[in-house]
Amino acid sequence: MKFKKSIYHIQIADMLRDMIMTGELRHGDKVNENKLCSSLEVSKTPLREALRVLSSEGLIELVPNRGAFVTQPEFTEIKEMFDVMILLEGFCARTACEKMSPKDFVRLEKLHDRLEQKVEHSDQEGYIQINNQYHSLVQELAGNRSLNQIIEGLRKRILLYRFQSLNAQGRMAESIQEHRELLEVFRQRDHQKAEVLMQTHLKKQFTALKELVQHSETAPE
Repeated sequence: MKFKKSIYHIQIADMLRDMIMTGELRHGDKVNENKLCSSLEVSKTPLREALRVLSSEGLIELVPNRGAFVTQPEFTEIKEMFDVMILLEGFCARTACEKMSPKDFVRLEKLHDRLEQKVEHSDQEGYIQINNQYHSLVQELAGNRSLNQIIEGLRKRILLYRFQSLNAQGRMAESIQEHRELLEVFRQRDHQKAEVLMQTHLKKQFTALKELVQHSETAPE
């Protein structure tokens, strides 16, 4: 992977998030700085800047004299992130629905078609990547710069947990159906219903994640 020098640490942080999301790096794993620097052909300075970014997000724990370890926020903090995102994404959907042009809707429709393809091929990783693009586009179409500044960092933090929620049985099928309903209300320009459906979509993501966590806590060793 080629990195742009001025934003090395941002790109490296994105890559490490993906590795955590897909399970290549798991909870408790130590980040092998030497191996990563060698494979990415970067120095330790941008890598450590990236690790500090992920530490602020609760994904990495920096232990003095020991290194960086994969961790995760307390579940109460994850719930708080979803609570905020539910409100913000609902507002994005409502505002985007009010403002979008026919060309904007076509852009959404094309991304939805790509989501359908990922479901057809049971491509969970691809689905969450396109899903993130879809939600980012809704945010873009809302056209609120202040909102963008507030929501952008949170979107990256919550992406991991959106991915994990798809591990719940039947969740991907439910998710794409929710997207079909969203697309239809965007088509109809029903901004009130768009807000409600988007909020419901995220609430169901969190419920699926919560059930997975509860199941893992009660499962026998």
